Amino acid sequence: MKTTFVILLLSTMSIFGAEPEDKLKPALDVITPDAMLAHIKTLSSDEFEGRAPGSKGEELSINYIEEQFRRVGLKPGNPDGTYLQEVPLAGIKSDPHMTLTVNGKPPMDLKFPDDFVASSARLQDKIDINNSDIVFVGYGIVAPEYGWDDYKDVDVKGKTILMLINDPPIPDPNDPSKLDEKMFKGRAMTYYGRWTYKYEIAAQRGAAAAIIIHETEPAAYPWQVVRTSWSKENFELDAPNKNMDAVQARSWITLDVAKKLFADAGQDFDALKKSAITKNFRPVALNAKCKIDIKQAVRSFKSHNVIGKLEGSDEALKNEYVLYTAHWDHLGKHPELVGDQIFNGAVDNASGDAAVMQLAAAFTKLNPPPKRSVLFMCTTAEEAGLLGAKWYALHPLYPLEKTLADINIDSMNVWGKARDVEDTSFSFSDLDDMLAAAAKRQGRVMIPNPRSEKGSIYRADNFEFSKVGLPSLYIGNKVHLLSRAENAPLRVDEFDLKDYHQVSDEVHSDWDLSGAVQDVDLLFEVGYQVANGDKFPEWKPGNEFKSKRDAMMTTHK
Repeated sequence: MKTTFVILLLSTMSIFGAEPEDKLKPALDVITPDAMLAHIKTLSSDEFEGRAPGSKGEELSINYIEEQFRRVGLKPGNPDGTYLQEVPLAGIKSDPHMTLTVNGKPPMDLKFPDDFVASSARLQDKIDINNSDIVFVGYGIVAPEYGWDDYKDVDVKGKTILMLINDPPIPDPNDPSKLDEKMFKGRAMTYYGRWTYKYEIAAQRGAAAAIIIHETEPAAYPWQVVRTSWSKENFELDAPNKNMDAVQARSWITLDVAKKLFADAGQDFDALKKSAITKNFRPVALNAKCKIDIKQAVRSFKSHNVIGKLEGSDEALKNEYVLYTAHWDHLGKHPELVGDQIFNGAVDNASGDAAVMQLAAAFTKLNPPPKRSVLFMCTTAEEAGLLGAKWYALHPLYPLEKTLADINIDSMNVWGKARDVEDTSFSFSDLDDMLAAAAKRQGRVMIPNPRSEKGSIYRADNFEFSKVGLPSLYIGNKVHLLSRAENAPLRVDEFDLKDYHQVSDEVHSDWDLSGAVQDVDLLFEVGYQVANGDKFPEWKPGNEFKSKRDAMMTTHK
């Protein structure tokens, strides 16, 4: 397959600047299953303790990645002469307590983390919210472009708002069995459905606390993922204002707790949920009070993005850049667990880091290098909210207006060759077209994200780059394997249910990295094409990020 792809690629090189066969083959030949597996095994070993920021795992991870960048011949990616970009973080370990009092009944003390999780982005030792009125605000969305406002004219300052997860699933008026594609993109999740947006709008509205009701199907992951992700030490950017503009407390509760709360308040949860998918929904006060107190152990430290640079060969273009990214962090070690305590993060995202290191090795075999410079970056604190990518997007080491694209890699297909390749960022930019053409040359097809309701496009580092206008490409691992029937369940669905953000995300004996190699080959081709192309990639008309890029490029003409 590898030889066939090289031949197909070379036969069509006129599309993006021909190179002699003996110049390209050595690059593609270094991308192998064994080399990728070796990187994954190292980064996901117990020695690295789950790669939490600010831990022994961070030190081992950034040293290993830097060593690999040095070994293949990348120059330091930071203009200060190092391979590291400092990212100021704060680690927050929360001890939360929550009590709900409804209709004067005896207080309901919730059990952490079985019934609820709660934390704060504010860098304070203690959070106190006493007897805050609870208001149900439906999906908690204000979206003028859809004529949607869940808050109407209701003042929620100082109150605790209760919200449903995801976007409103609005039926198509012409076919109620489907969702209306004109409203919140139908089945696909928009940013309004992300928990990050819901906490952001809560802060803007002055709410004291924001609680999201977890439901497995619309959330696309079970409560165990919420429990694991929010009961550990979490991380925030250590901003000068100590994040005092964030909502005071952010929380999730289980569906069972929510239904009991509504019932005790004399409300029908299912009826209110149904009313929340209409534009005329108005917030509902539940005649209930919320008390949240959180003790927080806060520590400030410097975490790091790791970045290497391959300088371009064209004097006129080498100060323009193509960026490859993957996050190196995972969930660390949880000493409170019985048995296995280490969240090794083999698929998520040691596999993506392995891909970036393999791409770096491949590009350094090119002679001459591509015309533009290529940056390879492994970011910190993605699992805590894309923080390393956000820091780079706000404090770029190279001008964003001279950066052509971000190609992000988060969780590879490690289960064998596939018929297709998932384009999670489908329909966003003309990088999609390049990926589709490359997949065709490889004898595969490009498919849109088959689980768009999971909102994966907003859950990975590419989103932070997109938000500042940089065209981004993000492939996923939701693919149809050649070893399975075409209509068989996706292997990644099994991973999401059993292994995603669990201690079981380790290297397994049934892995076959030939599929990962296929995908890295595709990403090599797309990056090479951009680095040698005649024009910058562009957002497609109507894309939500296009105006940012247009304004950036106009300003810097």
